[in-house]
Amino acid sequence: MELIRGLHNLRPRHRGCVATLGAFDGVHHGHSEVLQKLMSKGRELGLPSVVILFEPLPREYFSPRDAPARLTNFRERYIALKALGIDRILLIRFCEKFRRMAANDFIQQVIVDALGVRYLVAGDDTRFGHNREGDLAALKQAGSEYGFEAADTKTLQVHEARVSSTRIRQALNQAEFGQVEQLLGRPFSIYGRVVMGKQLGRQLGVPTANIQLQRIRSPLSGVFAVEVEGAVEGKRYGVANVGTRPTVDDGMQANLEVHLLDFDQDIYRQQLKVTFRHKIREELKFDSLEELKAAIASDILAGRQFFNLN
Repeated sequence: MELIRGLHNLRPRHRGCVATLGAFDGVHHGHSEVLQKLMSKGRELGLPSVVILFEPLPREYFSPRDAPARLTNFRERYIALKALGIDRILLIRFCEKFRRMAANDFIQQVIVDALGVRYLVAGDDTRFGHNREGDLAALKQAGSEYGFEAADTKTLQVHEARVSSTRIRQALNQAEFGQVEQLLGRPFSIYGRVVMGKQLGRQLGVPTANIQLQRIRSPLSGVFAVEVEGAVEGKRYGVANVGTRPTVDDGMQANLEVHLLDFDQDIYRQQLKVTFRHKIREELKFDSLEELKAAIASDILAGRQFFNLN
């Protein structure tokens, strides 16, 4: 899959494609319906499929602290889109220029002039352009003017409810990982690079891998039993804490720390995939490091029991 970073990196060979645009946060089952329809039309027309993404997400640009927690950072969306078979991603930096750009100008400059889109598919809740004035109707009208077809896709439902990123966030908040997997089409995972932490876990006798979340807010918090890939060949089991570490930091930025069970190797700078399987407890603030150490021991025991490790 080709990643095109910015309109300035588009070349003449990139003109002529089928495309879609949106946040695609989570790349869930509903998104997959849109993308499968897009790729099917691309095969029919002999054209590559392009997904247009913005970073940061417009809602994060306008109000970083109030925007919904990200299900997927950009790397995670990239991995999911590549797995589906998308040919190209056009990544546009959302800035003041695009905040002020009228919907019709976006269609003219990006959809028509830059990409030469022949077929565009969008969800019924698609919004773009200044004040979110652009929608599916605007795309269909523009298509009749500029000679491209704009199509919608039916909303996918699971258990008589719409599949959406909001619904997945709610399920994550309730630690309903079975439902999350149904809605996503895969287990919920976080990818990230292991970075140097404060070494507190090692001082407490429980070394942890500190992973960059690459998002403003986490969609879940607490202590979890997790599966980890990337540390060594195959899968490892662990216990993870997602939160602000109130006992030692009480900060604002969420962290992901993973203690791998029966494992003690140097994995700094490695990319890990952490898959969440079971919630052990909420994140708590303890009165002392001794209380924290006792809680961690209990968490590790709960994790071992969940995975049936002796």
